[in-house]
Amino acid sequence: MPVYSLSAAVHAELDIKKSRFIAIVAPVPDRDAAMRLVSGLREQHRAASHVCWALMAGGQSGMSDDGEPSGTAGRPMLEVLRHHELDGVLAAVVRYYGGIKLGAGGLVRAYTDAVTAALKQAQRIEHVAMSLLATRLPYADEARVRRWIEQQGYALVDAKHEDNVSMTVQLPAADAERASGMLRDLTQGRAWVGSDV
Repeated sequence: MPVYSLSAAVHAELDIKKSRFIAIVAPVPDRDAAMRLVSGLREQHRAASHVCWALMAGGQSGMSDDGEPSGTAGRPMLEVLRHHELDGVLAAVVRYYGGIKLGAGGLVRAYTDAVTAALKQAQRIEHVAMSLLATRLPYADEARVRRWIEQQGYALVDAKHEDNVSMTVQLPAADAERASGMLRDLTQGRAWVGSDV
């Protein structure tokens, strides 16, 4: 089953019983990037009552109700991201309290609706899990391997020249095993290949 991310960050705003809900959904590479974005929102909206968030990012997923009653903000937002089959995506909602209490059910609906409104404007793209492949090979094979990396559409992340040439290649995780075999064939077994360095 495919998993999706977003092509770009999108904002949406809802007014519910005088409270203002500003939703942001954004693609993020990891939890650190997501937390920097949340910190930036807190800085930008210092007068806001709450900055709640939910993050779908593989093993780094998480959520925060940021002072709202437990389970009324972060969890519902996380469920919206799950429902849309998203990964590598942060949903954050900035709330300016308008003086009228919404109750637990009202809060769940408000946070859910705010994130859903932002996602309606967002463009989903297929999220491809990436992997790193490390190889060490003789200098004589370097040009051939560089051409192969380019032809496959992979990215050369790093190359070091010492006794041998050490290269780190980024490629879709699904291609890693096949690519290892191709590298060995291409260099007639002279390349050492390892993964996820």
